[in-house]
Amino acid sequence: MGIFEFGQKLAKLRDVASGPVIIIGLTASMGGFMFGADTGQISGFLIMQDYLHRFAERDALGVYKFNDARAGAIVGIFSVGALLGSLASGPIGNRLGRRVGMIIGTIVFSAGTAIQLGAINKWYQIVVGRLITGTAIGILSVLVPMYISETVPKEVRGAMVAMYQLFVTLGIFLSYCINLGTSNLTDSASWRVPLGLSYLWAFILAIGMAILPESPRWLLAHDRCDDTLEALRFIAGKHRHNDKLIESQYQDIAATVQIERNLPKSTRGKILYRTLLGFCLQMLMQLTGANYFFYYGTNVFRSVGIENSYATQIILGAVNFMFTLPGMWAIERFGRRKPLIFGGLWQCAWLIIFGSVGSQFNPTDNRAAGAVMILSTCMFIIGFASTWGPGIWVATGEMYPLRVRAHCASFATAGNWFWNFMLTFFTPLITSSIGYRLGYIFAGLNLLGVVVVFFFCYESSNLTLEQVDMMYNDSNSKPWTSGKWVSPENSSRHKTAMDNFNEEVPAAEKLEHTEQHERISLENVNCPRETGLAAERGTMSNLSPGNQHAALKS
Repeated sequence: MGIFEFGQKLAKLRDVASGPVIIIGLTASMGGFMFGADTGQISGFLIMQDYLHRFAERDALGVYKFNDARAGAIVGIFSVGALLGSLASGPIGNRLGRRVGMIIGTIVFSAGTAIQLGAINKWYQIVVGRLITGTAIGILSVLVPMYISETVPKEVRGAMVAMYQLFVTLGIFLSYCINLGTSNLTDSASWRVPLGLSYLWAFILAIGMAILPESPRWLLAHDRCDDTLEALRFIAGKHRHNDKLIESQYQDIAATVQIERNLPKSTRGKILYRTLLGFCLQMLMQLTGANYFFYYGTNVFRSVGIENSYATQIILGAVNFMFTLPGMWAIERFGRRKPLIFGGLWQCAWLIIFGSVGSQFNPTDNRAAGAVMILSTCMFIIGFASTWGPGIWVATGEMYPLRVRAHCASFATAGNWFWNFMLTFFTPLITSSIGYRLGYIFAGLNLLGVVVVFFFCYESSNLTLEQVDMMYNDSNSKPWTSGKWVSPENSSRHKTAMDNFNEEVPAAEKLEHTEQHERISLENVNCPRETGLAAERGTMSNLSPGNQHAALKS
């Protein structure tokens, strides 16, 4: 890409990435921050003295420690709650909206946090509290990526959805730092202060969602046409007075809503294909082995003399956070498929090195072997943080049609939480049996992920969500050639909505719109509730070529 071409693309991104778009991405991604903060907190709580004295067992030597069953219940119950929450998010998001669903998630999260804060010495009270907070995080893990993908422009959608994963890593890292800061306290403030801060993160998300608009696609699907126009104007930022742009976006969504309403019940549109694909991708993200290193990486670091568990967590958390940033760029620059394929191969290579060295040498006795394993761990996390970590959330957030998006996304995310629980429960048992050779198993699963992405996952970058649906239903489009697929109304994937406006409107007229804010009438904008199937067929000739194509294929 030449300097001039890069400058043009950067200018276009600045044009569509308005202040409101950035605010939407930052605010909604607080749901990811809440998830990351909770994940980072509990790993530190389990080794804090006051937490041990209150909720662990005392052995014959007078030492307080958690047995595997109790520690597994406290940690693993969170994933069970998240699984339940992710399944419940579909009906909640469809009936009440994405925005209201997230507000409900913050309320449930606060209730679970209160139960934990009120615990005195009953470990099962912590379990109940974490089950409830896990349910809230499960709801947010579905609705946050869905809300962002349905709201922001296609040109920055990948980066904005990837911001959810960035905030997960930021939450993990900051909670590690906070745990380190309070670990020297000898009373309950050592864990109650970090836990109490969770209210702040939930408050930020709840207030933000109370102010920001609802998803335009959800609004129009529920016949709230005026609210849809207001939402589109808010998202457009400095282009809010460009009525031709707003009308074009509205009509594209309205046409899709109307067509989907009139689809025969027997029409599947590759829904099952995409639902199973999303579930597999979320499952394979867990099976990359990333959580193995976050949960059990301290054992490797001890081999080179780093005994402080908090220091180990901060090192891994910092690497995870820093390298999610280039991942946001890679997803927009190279699309969705290439980073996932390259990342899977990269992760596989380092896992093979990790497993080989760990199975041949004892890292606790051989410092050189320990150093290689630490390098392998960090290089694996670099690959995961910049590819599979954010990439799967982006890919699964874009692949479903509006009418089933909430239900399909909730089912796919349930796959993530189910396998998160399975790994949390079974990894210690497997590790005690085969040791570091577990790296070979994770390496094979990463290769499986590469195969699934190559043969089944479509390239959805620089397409609207409506165009992604068209691509999946185009019999001539295959996953390995989908990067070249272009919708009928565009000559290029990189043609933005503003490009279309620039071509259709003379410069003098555009200047007049900008300076005088002379708005064209939106009376010709049709609300889906006002048009039946006959009306939709009668006005087919007025639809854009892409919408005609979608209607005819349906």
